[in-house]
Amino acid sequence: MSVEPLSQKDVEERLAELPGWSLDGDRITRSFQLGSHFAAAAMVVHIAQIQEELGHHSDLTLGYNTVSLSVHTHSAGGALTALDFQLAAKVEESAVGHGAV
Repeated sequence: MSVEPLSQKDVEERLAELPGWSLDGDRITRSFQLGSHFAAAAMVVHIAQIQEELGHHSDLTLGYNTVSLSVHTHSAGGALTALDFQLAAKVEESAVGHGAV
């Protein structure tokens, strides 16, 4: 997967395909609400597995019943790349199975 920074136009187009995600400075972010702390912790473990599979890790925060991510590519100077959006899309796919909103 390319680690070349995306243009602002590319970022906006890709972000439009990920409802719930937003641009926060040089990162894309998303918070999920779950039914319990255990459900949130299980989702964190699932996200960690996805990150390992992609070889791409985000800032990941576990709250009582929330999970938050902040994603950008360190190896691209902190810019957004296609890899960030691939990670976000895979997290979105997994969120459904966890009952996250």
